[in-house]
Amino acid sequence: MPETLQLLKYTYVEDMATLRAPHREAHLAAIEASRQAGDLVIGSAVGDPVHTGLLGFRSDTPAVAEAFAAADPYAAAGLIVSFTVEPWVVVTPLP
Repeated sequence: MPETLQLLKYTYVEDMATLRAPHREAHLAAIEASRQAGDLVIGSAVGDPVHTGLLGFRSDTPAVAEAFAAADPYAAAGLIVSFTVEPWVVVTPLP
């Protein structure tokens, strides 16, 4: 049965792979906390070199994803150029 997630898509600054290093541990800790809370089900950086991040949240509204983006250490460090949140209908089973 399809499930609708809220897909958070980041656009990162150039040279993200280098610039994220001092903030990566805190960013990954935020991801893990959201996963343990049951909100985040999938996430990853995209590209080589990295230029985008995608994170899928279980939520009926974009609010959870937007709150994550606002509190993300990458945002505080100025590494996120922009972000969007859109519904994503997933047709394969999720854990």
